[in-house]
Amino acid sequence: MNKKSLNDISVSNKKVFVRVDYNVPMDKAGNITDDTRIRATIPTLEFLLSKNAAVILASHLGRPKGKVAPEFSLKPVAEKLSQMIGREVKFAPDCVGAEASKMAAELQPGQILLLENLRFHAEEEKNDPEFAKQLAGLAEILVNDAFGVSHRAHASVHGITKYIPAVPGFLMDKELLFLGQAVTNPVRPFAAIIGGAKVSDKIGVIENLLNKVDTLIIGGGMANTFLAAQGYQFGKSLVEADKFDLAKQLLETAKAKGVNLLLPEDVVVADKFAADAERKTVPIDQIPAEWMALDIGPATAANYSAALNGMKTVVWNGPMGVFEFDAFAVGTEAVAKAVAASGAKSIVGGGDSVAALEKLNLAAQITHISTGGGASLEFLEGKELPGIAALADK
Repeated sequence: MNKKSLNDISVSNKKVFVRVDYNVPMDKAGNITDDTRIRATIPTLEFLLSKNAAVILASHLGRPKGKVAPEFSLKPVAEKLSQMIGREVKFAPDCVGAEASKMAAELQPGQILLLENLRFHAEEEKNDPEFAKQLAGLAEILVNDAFGVSHRAHASVHGITKYIPAVPGFLMDKELLFLGQAVTNPVRPFAAIIGGAKVSDKIGVIENLLNKVDTLIIGGGMANTFLAAQGYQFGKSLVEADKFDLAKQLLETAKAKGVNLLLPEDVVVADKFAADAERKTVPIDQIPAEWMALDIGPATAANYSAALNGMKTVVWNGPMGVFEFDAFAVGTEAVAKAVAASGAKSIVGGGDSVAALEKLNLAAQITHISTGGGASLEFLEGKELPGIAALADK
C-alpha cells in the first residue's frame, strides 16, 4: 500500500479539507468526556498550519440519521479544539450551503474552520455525488485523518476524492503503517488476541489471522461458542449454536496450520447478567445449568499472559468478559497488563480493549492504539477500505 503522504504535496497557502473523526463522547451538558480522538489529529493540524494552509475540518458526531439534531452539534468540539490548539477555531452552522461556502472562501492561511456535523445530511452516508461535489468545492486538497470511518464509502471520505486529490494525514499514516505491517509482514512470533461477544462479528478476522499468526488467543462470549461446539455445557451463557460447525472448522484450520489456538480452561460464572450478581470461578466442564460465563478465570488469565511472553508482535481486539461490570473486568485487565508488559510491538483496537488500557494507565506502553474499531477489524480481515483505496497512490 504505497500512498502519497502529506510530505509529498504542497499545501502552502491552499485550502485543505481535513476529514477527522471527532465522534467524541459528551455528557448531557455538552462537555466532552474523552478528547483522545481530537488530540490524535493535532500533529496533522499543526503541520498544515505551519505550512500556512487554511484548514477546513469536517466530522460526524453520533447518529442524527440525516436530520439536524442540536444534541449532535459539533460546536462544543470547536470550543474544545480551540483550547487544545491555542487559537481560534471558527464554526460554520452547516457543512454545505451558502454560509459554509462563504466562510470557507474567506478563510485565510493559518486559520481553522470546523463545519457542522456531516451526518445532518442523509447524503453523507449515501455517498451522494452532488453532496460530495459541494464538500470538494470548499477546498483544493483532501486530507483524510479519519481512519475510524474509512471502511465506509461515505461522501466525505470516498465521493469527495473524485473531485479533489486526497492524501492521508499523519494519524492515518500511522494506522496504515502499524496495521499494514501486522497484516503483511509481522515480526515473529506473532500473537493475536480476539475477544468480544460474538464469533459472527469476527469470523473474517479469525479466518484471515489464522493464515498469519503463530498464536491465537480467544476470549469473551465468542470463546463460549468454540467450547460449546466441542460439547461443553455452558448453562445460560451467550452461545451461538448456529456457529458450531464454523467454530469446529476454525479449530481444525488452526491445527492444520500449526497455530497455537488458546481457549479458556476456567471461567467466572454469575447467577444473572448484572454488576452485583453472585459469582464463582469454575472449570469449563463444571458450569451450573442456570449460570452464565461472564469472564475468563484466573488460570486462563495466567495461561494467556504466559503465552504472550517472547512474542514480537501482538494484536489485541475485544474484551475477555463483560468489561463494563467491574467484577467481570478482571480477565480483560490481566490481558491488558500482559500485552503492555510483553515488550512486543503491540497494536490494540476496539473500545473495551482501549478502555482497559486507559483505566490501568498502560496506554503509553502500547506501540499503537488504533482509533477505529470497525475499520481496524476490516483491515485485519484483509478487506480493502473504500476511504483508503481512494487516496492518491505514489
